[in-house]
Amino acid sequence: MREYFVYMLRCFDGSFYIGVTNDVDRRFGEHVTGIDSSSYTYSRRPLRLVYVAAFTWVDEAIAFEKKLKCWSHRKKRALADGDWNSLKRYARGKDASLDFASLRSG
Repeated sequence: MREYFVYMLRCFDGSFYIGVTNDVDRRFGEHVTGIDSSSYTYSRRPLRLVYVAAFTWVDEAIAFEKKLKCWSHRKKRALADGDWNSLKRYARGKDASLDFASLRSG
């Protein structure tokens, strides 16, 4: 069975990039080598892979990617840093009921 991954990169300028792939190593390598000069990460290298979550179904991975992209910068930073207390504190609305233990797959 195929796996899909949501990954988060921390860029040199402190911003975050979030994407979905079926091969994290390949995709990270593409970001690092800068194969697409028009991409968001191209001018923000070097990059660090700071979070990865695995999914069985691509639609679940895409839904989670969309959710993460809507998070505030400080909430993304808390996830990247594994700061679960801050992540819970920053949770609002639907995210307040998230199972934060499931996010620790990174």
